[in-house]
Amino acid sequence: MASKVIPWYKKKHVSQVKTDYAYHHTKHVSKQHTERYDIDSLQVKGMMRKRVDLLEEIPKLPDFLVALRPHTVWEKTPVKLFCTVEGNPRPIVKWSVYLDPLSTPGKYKIENKYGVHSLIVSSDTAEYSAVATNQHGTATSKAKIIIHASKLDVSLLDRFPVSFGVEGNSIRLVCTMVVVPDLPNIPPIAQWYRDDKLLKPSKLVEMSVGGGAASLTLPHLAKDDEGLYTLRIFTKDGTAEHSAYLFVSDAAPSAPGAPGAPMSVKAYDINSDYVLVAWKPPNTVNEAPITGYFVDRCEAGTDTWVQCNDAPVKICKYPVHGLRVGHSYYFRVRAVNSSGISRPSRKSDKVTALDAAESERLQGTDEGKYDIVIKDDDLEGYVTIPGEPTDVHASEIFKSYVVLSWKPPSPRGRAPLWYVIEKVSGTGDWQRINTTVKLHSPRYPVFDLQDGQKYQFRVYSVNMYGSSEASAPSEPIQKVDEDGVPSAPGHVVATRNTKSSVFVQWEAPKHLKHLMGYYIDGRVVGAKEWFACNHKPFKHTRFVVHGLIPGETYVFRVQAVNLFGLSEESQESSPIAVEPALATPSSPFGITMLSSDGSSITVAWKSPKHCGGSKVNAYYIDKRDADTLVWKEVNLNAVTERMCTVENLKEGTFYEFRVTAGNMAGVGLPSAASVPMKCEAWTMEEPGPAYDLSFSEVRSHSLVILWRAPIYTGASAVTGYFVDMAKKGSSEFVTVNQEAVSHRYLQVTGLEEGESYVFRVRAVNAHGVGKPSQLSEPVCAKAIPGTKEIVAGVDEETGDVFLSLEACEICEMSKFVWSKNYKLISDCPRVAVTTKGRTSRLTFTNPDKDDLGKYSVIVTDTDGVSASHTLTEDALNTMLELSYAIRHPIVPLKHGLNYEVLEKGHVRFWLQAVKLSPSVSYRFIVNDKEVTSGEGQKISHDVATGIIQMTVDHFTRANEGTYTVQIHDGKAKTQSSLVLVGDVFKAALKEAEFQRKEHIRKQGPHFSEYLYFTVTEDCTVMLVCKVANVKKESTLHWYKDDEEIVPDTPPNVMSGSCALPLPLFSRKDHGVYKAVLSDDRGKDTSVFDISGKGASASELVLQCTPEGIRLQCYMNYYTEEMKTIWKHKENKIASSEKMRIGGTAEMAWMQICDPSDKEKGHYSMEISDGVKTHTRTLTSLDKVKTSILKSDFFFFCSDRGRVVGGLPDVVTIMEEKSLSLTCTVWGDRKSLPLSTPGSCLTVASLPASSLTKSPRDSGKYSINVRNKYGGEFVEITVSVYRHGEKIPEPKLGRPKQPPPRLTCLNTCLNSYESTDI
Repeated sequence: MASKVIPWYKKKHVSQVKTDYAYHHTKHVSKQHTERYDIDSLQVKGMMRKRVDLLEEIPKLPDFLVALRPHTVWEKTPVKLFCTVEGNPRPIVKWSVYLDPLSTPGKYKIENKYGVHSLIVSSDTAEYSAVATNQHGTATSKAKIIIHASKLDVSLLDRFPVSFGVEGNSIRLVCTMVVVPDLPNIPPIAQWYRDDKLLKPSKLVEMSVGGGAASLTLPHLAKDDEGLYTLRIFTKDGTAEHSAYLFVSDAAPSAPGAPGAPMSVKAYDINSDYVLVAWKPPNTVNEAPITGYFVDRCEAGTDTWVQCNDAPVKICKYPVHGLRVGHSYYFRVRAVNSSGISRPSRKSDKVTALDAAESERLQGTDEGKYDIVIKDDDLEGYVTIPGEPTDVHASEIFKSYVVLSWKPPSPRGRAPLWYVIEKVSGTGDWQRINTTVKLHSPRYPVFDLQDGQKYQFRVYSVNMYGSSEASAPSEPIQKVDEDGVPSAPGHVVATRNTKSSVFVQWEAPKHLKHLMGYYIDGRVVGAKEWFACNHKPFKHTRFVVHGLIPGETYVFRVQAVNLFGLSEESQESSPIAVEPALATPSSPFGITMLSSDGSSITVAWKSPKHCGGSKVNAYYIDKRDADTLVWKEVNLNAVTERMCTVENLKEGTFYEFRVTAGNMAGVGLPSAASVPMKCEAWTMEEPGPAYDLSFSEVRSHSLVILWRAPIYTGASAVTGYFVDMAKKGSSEFVTVNQEAVSHRYLQVTGLEEGESYVFRVRAVNAHGVGKPSQLSEPVCAKAIPGTKEIVAGVDEETGDVFLSLEACEICEMSKFVWSKNYKLISDCPRVAVTTKGRTSRLTFTNPDKDDLGKYSVIVTDTDGVSASHTLTEDALNTMLELSYAIRHPIVPLKHGLNYEVLEKGHVRFWLQAVKLSPSVSYRFIVNDKEVTSGEGQKISHDVATGIIQMTVDHFTRANEGTYTVQIHDGKAKTQSSLVLVGDVFKAALKEAEFQRKEHIRKQGPHFSEYLYFTVTEDCTVMLVCKVANVKKESTLHWYKDDEEIVPDTPPNVMSGSCALPLPLFSRKDHGVYKAVLSDDRGKDTSVFDISGKGASASELVLQCTPEGIRLQCYMNYYTEEMKTIWKHKENKIASSEKMRIGGTAEMAWMQICDPSDKEKGHYSMEISDGVKTHTRTLTSLDKVKTSILKSDFFFFCSDRGRVVGGLPDVVTIMEEKSLSLTCTVWGDRKSLPLSTPGSCLTVASLPASSLTKSPRDSGKYSINVRNKYGGEFVEITVSVYRHGEKIPEPKLGRPKQPPPRLTCLNTCLNSYESTDI
């Protein structure tokens, strides 16, 4: 960013009277007197002695040797009046304005040097007098100063900064200014430039000037808009300008990994049906390399874009042909890489397809007051067949295409003309190229040339009368290998610039190859990803990278760009921290008077706004009388504090002071002179002014103001302070606090975001309110971008309670200054401050109630980075509890020790911790003996899931007992036990033996589904089974009551299913049916009992599920038509969300979801087969449930998948209507099948299109929600009826297509029994 203002008075020299004129005049007169008397030294001495005595004795009235002269000057131009006076004794000169003595201290500067008296006056129209007086009389000299109105002067105020935009967005650059005099009808001329090219208003560039501001709006940003923008304000008497860079980054890609859009699309070599389009390639930082480009065209007046090239072109230039004469077109380009196609570039300027040769055929003559234009056609006479073209050559030669060019024929004729092109390779025949295209332009791109072949071309001119002779063949033309990208740029050097920018420079490539510019990339040291510093090729070998994080360390690299693409990356620069360049500090400011005792004045000042990149460690103070120009040093030794008492002053005299700051780079410029301060003793009873006003924790609607106590306290001690504030530019102050505060800070709230305010402070004592402090600098109610607040926490490793702040910006000299209740925390044993990088931490050594209060931190040498945090008792107690847990840690468990039976009869004992480190150690103890991984058991763990497990290969009665796992992870410890004895052990052992047998059974031929029956439409009973792991040699035999049945059709085991038909089924078919499957690997047996003897239903069995407790009764067969009644404490249970009743083909069950104490008690189930009612009971759920709840095996994992609401039990709807079933699903989002990022609560729905198309869609629908922690299966009954029908009453629990097993079987039995009778 650069700013430059050229004042008008520097443009034109203004003659001024030199102040030492009288001195030179006196010297010249003295020299003449000396030359007149050429005598020896003794005579000279004697004569001089006599002359002096004589002059002293002769009295003389005052007389002006050089009198005052009048002046006419421009406004704001200082004027110096001077005169010389003689007289004996020496006269005393006093100045006056309109015969009144000068009374305003500091407004006028008076000097007396070498007998020349001078008065420096500001721009005031007045008459000034110099009165010379001695004892013999007075003399007066007068001069008038006339002030003319100022020239038109422009001063820039708020200037637009370095800006950042994104493609597709808009941005506005604004610069406010003051124009003197302000003439609304004659505004200054404002011009905007981008990269020193004048911008003109258009749809993409909007400009305005007036109302004290000049603005530039870019409504639709593209990377073409990136560059250095300069505003130049022109007046007839001077100029003012300001420049700042605008960066435009790529918009979101059209596909992940796709490149950015090309830019600077322009059309060249425009002809009637041909144009050459060129562009600049985009920067590819982390994307895949660009493999080519697509060029699109759009005819003006339409919105249809047509792709010009079928295959991507690999260079940034493409000849487009086939345009229509006289039509206008726009062009755009898209880049292609392996990930996809980029967004299109900004479209080019409008291009009209016209024959460029037409203008060359016009001739003009000057015939008096008229210009006569004649076409060559008029001079050629009547021509029918045109001449042949000439100068056939290749104007563009690339590997992918060649552009042929030639000169039009002469004579040409008036008939419309087109061209025919032929080519030949070697000694072959000539072949026509453009067989389907009428070519009107003397340009044509040829794409289908073979590599390594040389071609010659010739061209014919053709019109309606015929064809010309062929042109002379061109020189042999051969496709050449592409020149390639430039070589990599040389040595890259990065140097400090400002607190958020770095200056990068590099050496140009050795091989430029038509260089377009450079791309600069940056990377934070330690990071992997690079980022683009510019998005449009930069032409110079130096660049200022803006928008960096203050205090962060970066490296940079550079790539060169030409039409073939990007070069290799240069070597990385050396790492550099983002810090301001080292310089002398700026001037201090805000010099204020704190006290005076009549011989001394105490002054204070504010720190320089810019420290120059190093700490300010010295201040030097100068003083002078308010009416003089000569400064005198006050201190030879540097002052380190921003306050100084100046001694040995004259009482009643006005003084001015200035201060100069110094750092390790040197001493900066002095401050502006203070207002004149009178040295007189302060005797007022009220206190003096507070000073050193500063701000902290500036946010959008609040800030904290701090100050220092007055040096002069008055007649009594200071008891409080009032704070006044006003908006910037306003003189209406409002007192913020109605009652005086005793401390020297105050939080001000209720501010308007973005508004600027000024503040002042007044001290109070017993005698009243004292002088207000000097006004503060304006402060804007707006937080620094990226501002973070103080975080209170507990260290996960040590358990220390701490407060921490991560600064959004920092520099090399920055320090974190912590305070409690805005009092600086010095070396205090209660806290310890540590700083690492951008983060500072205040750690409490032994926190208790004495540490409660408001803590604040300020980051020095920044733009006001600060924050505060109030530590309350509740927060401290919470952190102390957490600290104790960390210092005395336990390993938190998600699930305690559990067991499960696996295939092959293996038993797995496992538990899951919330988190495990790779260094975790543990051991399994069984019946007070430690077991290790070895033969018979395997012990392992998974750090990622936190699971520790032991698998027992052969689970026997010897494994009954108590199992314990002890875990030691770092400092944390825990253990979990499982008691596996009695009935619980027997159930586990039974399950393990069953699984072991099942595994053995499945090694040979086996039944995947045991025998079951179905009934066909002709009431034939079919006994069906399904087999698996069979081969051709496998056999299946049927038996009834141990007697083999040989069916008419032998069973085909290779089909996977076998059936035994029982036609005309009656009571004579009662019996025990058996199917035996066997081969050389073993055999398997399935039995189906339809003898009607013995119990067909087992006792009630209790099973724990992730949803709760399930009571189930196994049967030989079960359908929902069988009347099943569940009772709790003799009360009938209806199916509901809490109690779900259902069944499968082999069991009836009741699910108790989320059981509680209300579910304790006696449960029973009554089953009726139409003839007899059977009852199964579970004596008491009390003891069973209690033991289960105490066991870690039964757990309700909050992360398991389940339906928490939204589904009805029954839905009835008319056909052809839409139905959307929606429910709310709960579960761990990382493992839930339904994808809803950021939330565990998920809405799942069944699309309306899949339901209610016809009554055939009636039935039972279900949703199965499951994740790794468990799941839930919920059913909904949907009934669809036709239009006009009575709404049916749905039957709960009815399957979608109920099997007609028992109903049809009973019907068949009754039918055959009637026949037998």
